[in-house]
Amino acid sequence: MFEFTLRRLAATIPVLLGILLIAFIVLYLIPGDPAQTVAGPRADAATLARIADEMGLDQPLHQRFLSYLKRIFRGDLGGSAVSGKPVLESVVEKLPFTLKLAALAMTFSIVLGILAGIISAITQGRWLDRVCTVFSVTGISIPVFLSGLVFLYVFAVRLKWFPSSGFAADSSLMPFILPAFTLGIRSAAFLARIVRSSMIEVLNQDFIRTARAKGLSPARILFRHGLVNALIPVITVIGLDLSSYLNGSVIVETIFDLPGIGRFAMDAILQRDYPVIQGIVLLGALVFIMVNLIVDLLYAWINPKIRDEMLGKLAR
Repeated sequence: MFEFTLRRLAATIPVLLGILLIAFIVLYLIPGDPAQTVAGPRADAATLARIADEMGLDQPLHQRFLSYLKRIFRGDLGGSAVSGKPVLESVVEKLPFTLKLAALAMTFSIVLGILAGIISAITQGRWLDRVCTVFSVTGISIPVFLSGLVFLYVFAVRLKWFPSSGFAADSSLMPFILPAFTLGIRSAAFLARIVRSSMIEVLNQDFIRTARAKGLSPARILFRHGLVNALIPVITVIGLDLSSYLNGSVIVETIFDLPGIGRFAMDAILQRDYPVIQGIVLLGALVFIMVNLIVDLLYAWINPKIRDEMLGKLAR
């Protein structure tokens, strides 16, 4: 298993380099002059030339990319083209807000999604199944920005149960509950559909009928034998959702005025702050790669058959 982990880590290096290369090229193919954006519309030619030289814009694209990689390996993500503040320092400062938002959103998603999926599976064809199906289809169909605005208006503006924007200086979770629910409700709806279909398939297997014939309690059959064996596709969805929370946080943090990575990314895009955008892309790539690695390892831990197949491939 240790050798498998090392090989999976080694395989992530080309993926990470490819993501960085594509993001680097796309950013510099966008129309407009980054030096002009930084200097302002009234800057003279000498100022533009100086800023272009500082940003390395006068170098060939491949040299700029190699210089960028060298800085990354030194732990230097550069400084913001707008504020001059180190990108790494800004990311570390804003990351806790996004992590707190993602953790709460994942909690909502897992609890609601798995619960709704189990209820729907064991009440297949009955009214509870229909209610859970309506919840799932509605949650998947409504875009995040629309549900965020609706929740903001109903629960913050009208009912005043939650703050409408910003965050509390006392590190309270209250400002994060409504944004986290907005971010997690779509994932919960999709997860409920996956859990339902996976549970129905597992509960119709021969080993479940054998467990019932042995007189095991319905709760033990459902959770010990049914849910555990239905978790493989569920883990995949949860892993993908965790990676997507960085993308979804851009919209949610903007709507609810949270000072996290998503809001930081939106501001950087509007200001064409290339070093900040590249730093956030690097962070997103690392999160995506590490989540996929963890999902693969969880597969092997939950299902011994998959673990044996992995070890067999390594032995060959």
